[in-house]
Amino acid sequence: MAPYLHYTALALLVILASSPPSDHVVAAPSHHRPVGMKSLHFSFFQHETINKTGYIIVNGVPGKGVVSQTTTPFGTIFAFQDPMTVTANRSSKLVGIAEGTSITSSLDGLRSISIAKITLDLKGHKGSISVVGGTHNIKPSDHPVVGGTGDFMFVQGTVTSSPVELEGLTVVYKIEFHLYWPPYAMKT
Repeated sequence: MAPYLHYTALALLVILASSPPSDHVVAAPSHHRPVGMKSLHFSFFQHETINKTGYIIVNGVPGKGVVSQTTTPFGTIFAFQDPMTVTANRSSKLVGIAEGTSITSSLDGLRSISIAKITLDLKGHKGSISVVGGTHNIKPSDHPVVGGTGDFMFVQGTVTSSPVELEGLTVVYKIEFHLYWPPYAMKT
């Protein structure tokens, strides 16, 4: 019986190897386009004004050359409650609030660990998105989405924070949302 199975398996391999390739191709999911998931992609602008919408709660330990507009001393704890608008202009339409905290985690003062809840009031979508991750002060940073409420319940994805304007008391970040809902979270 064993030789019969051996010849059957060999014949099956020969048939599979000689058959023409299928026209049906399944695209591999990318981090911005997972297959089989409802998705939503958009961007807004976060406006952070020092000592108005963002405050240093605990000043960290300054290192060598860590005094600049874009750095904070190692261990600095910063809290914020920033408006989010449609454009980089602060007077454009308010669509949400980003609130959270960050702790400077690099000795050069350029990186921090950030936790934020972004509450949005959009046409067709209301709720909050929670993110956690590492932030670089002068380069784009991807933050994984760890949860959501309201219309963002069960949401997954990333939120990318990119500096737009770093001069002056108010700094502006472009916040790009790449959100996905797994099939089990779809409304029936």
